[in-house]
Amino acid sequence: MRSKKRPETEHLAGVVVRARNCTSGLVVHSPMMRRAVLNVVGLTARDLAGTEMPRLAAWARGRSAARIRPAFPAVTCTAQADYLTGQLPSVHGIVANGWHDRALGEVHFWKQSNRLVGSPKVWDVLRAENPGFRVANLFWWYNMGSTVDIAVTPRPIYCADGAKFFDIASYPQHLRPAMKAALGDFPFHTFWGPKAGIGATQWIADCARWIETHEKPDLSLVYLPHLDYDLQRFGPNDPRSNQARRDMDTLVCDLIDFLEAKGIGVTVLSEYGITAVDRAVPLNRVLRSRGWLEIKDEQGHEVLDYMASRAFAVVDHQIAHVTVHDPAILADVKAALEATPGVGRVLDASAQRTEGIAHPRAGDLIAIADDHSWFSYPWWEDDSKAPDYARTVDIHRKPGYDPCELFLDPELRFPVLKIAGFLLRKKLGLRALLEVIPLDASLVKGSHGRIPADPLDWPVLIGASARALPSEIASTDVFEILLGRA
Repeated sequence: MRSKKRPETEHLAGVVVRARNCTSGLVVHSPMMRRAVLNVVGLTARDLAGTEMPRLAAWARGRSAARIRPAFPAVTCTAQADYLTGQLPSVHGIVANGWHDRALGEVHFWKQSNRLVGSPKVWDVLRAENPGFRVANLFWWYNMGSTVDIAVTPRPIYCADGAKFFDIASYPQHLRPAMKAALGDFPFHTFWGPKAGIGATQWIADCARWIETHEKPDLSLVYLPHLDYDLQRFGPNDPRSNQARRDMDTLVCDLIDFLEAKGIGVTVLSEYGITAVDRAVPLNRVLRSRGWLEIKDEQGHEVLDYMASRAFAVVDHQIAHVTVHDPAILADVKAALEATPGVGRVLDASAQRTEGIAHPRAGDLIAIADDHSWFSYPWWEDDSKAPDYARTVDIHRKPGYDPCELFLDPELRFPVLKIAGFLLRKKLGLRALLEVIPLDASLVKGSHGRIPADPLDWPVLIGASARALPSEIASTDVFEILLGRA
């Protein structure tokens, strides 16, 4: 549902939003002006009202700005698809970061093909209206097989012997070796995992500078994820998260200064806000207790059988898509979920249509956490029987998002020695698992996915706009702004 227009003067958590034009200081952007969209993941109006991001708050003052009513679910892939297509998941099909493929009987997370997004993208419209318009997508998701002119995305090299080498992919192909020669290897270990930190985000910002210098695209989409990590690890209110805010204030504003010096109009936006949580809800254990899961033994590990289970959950932060293979138990599954502490709401088919998420990829039921809970994926009841990937960083094999991958297991006495031993075995060509991830979901203190009750915890959009924005816009309204029409 699109937001109603608000008065021309509003406050966005201390950022004054006024109607402006060229003569009063705000540059009015046309579709043909070169632009950059910086996706500062996790940024909220609350951050801009605080004291840890003074440069970005100062840059935002006097510019057109709005809170974005979050995409549902408020997760990366869905939010980006809403922004880039102007459609809801019922149309573009991105119902979460991952889902259960009923035909294959498999769960797929963090796939990279742009052809999964079933609607025209903003660059398709811009190119049709302005022949020769060039777009660079730098680390936004679904960035392989895309119709953008320039693409850079994380992509490990997977070898037939099981070896994996961290790398990036690019289009055109010649950009990859040229960027790596100039910027060094992409620091993949800081992009996700226990060492996730500023390094990967800094590399992406440097990549944006390199692409601007060498390619000069008309529109650059730049993904800057650093805030995502510590706000999930420690929670948004923990003092340890403030260093991430300070680091991002410097990184983002240095990049803005570089781009604006080139005459590029800059828009800053975010995908969601991260809120504090204190309870992990293992929905698959709830379903298992009712006899609806089918578990098989694989060399002493308990593995979830998707095809044989009568019902199971694919979890993604604060939402879960629940597949119910047996229609006779649908009402019972819904009732069991609704009775589970930490579950705030369960959407059946009718409610999914109302929420704009009814799609063949969606679960038969969608569970939404309450305001201080999130959903964890485990189904095993004895940690000694956890699947072999549970204690590793493995974003593709786990049937759900696992923020425990942001931590080193605190029960490991000498984690550095364990990691060194793993690397040595791999160098010798031996099979090895880097089992350093904890199974204690209570470590996680921040999450997202549901729509926060307080708009100060919503994502924001600031900067390049043809006119003053209302104080609140829908996630699908971002599409028109990226086109330069709003």
